[in-house]
Amino acid sequence: MPRTSDRRLRTRIGYGFDSHEFRPGIPLKIGGITLPHDKGLGGHSDGDVLLHALTDALLGGIAAPDIGVLFPPSDAKWKGADSGIFVREALKRVNEAGYKVANVDASLILASPKIGPHSSAIRERVADMLGIPCDCLGLKAKTPEGLNLDNAAIAHVVVLLESRRTSHSQNTARKVNSRSPRAET
Repeated sequence: MPRTSDRRLRTRIGYGFDSHEFRPGIPLKIGGITLPHDKGLGGHSDGDVLLHALTDALLGGIAAPDIGVLFPPSDAKWKGADSGIFVREALKRVNEAGYKVANVDASLILASPKIGPHSSAIRERVADMLGIPCDCLGLKAKTPEGLNLDNAAIAHVVVLLESRRTSHSQNTARKVNSRSPRAET
């Protein structure tokens, strides 16, 4: 089977998942936005469940080590850290691997607070972090009905990465090679 060094993949998909428990006395950060709520998400860093899942999705798309390997919770350096740092590092690695973010789709699962009133701000913030238009970032929020997860927040994120190395000559060659030969009569 060819490795990526043998042939450049035009697109790659990455998937990320994260979950954190709600705890009192902590600000609630989701997607880099501080939301009004009586509890925040516990975690070694700022507990931003959406940015953690996004970081893993970006890293997974290029088969890089995950967030826990790059930013281990055992390292005091990351205690209370802004999760935007993790996204920026993952995005840097995506760029170094020759890819760019084409599209992101995310789902948040939590009983409260309601994400709808904050959805636009979260989308704008995350799209800005990634350098993509807002219409390339989907964000849905669901309640965990019947799952007994009222004290947790969960995020699922899928990213589509496109190669930056697709040249004009490669595009032209594909077009030429895709033409079916015609018999001359």
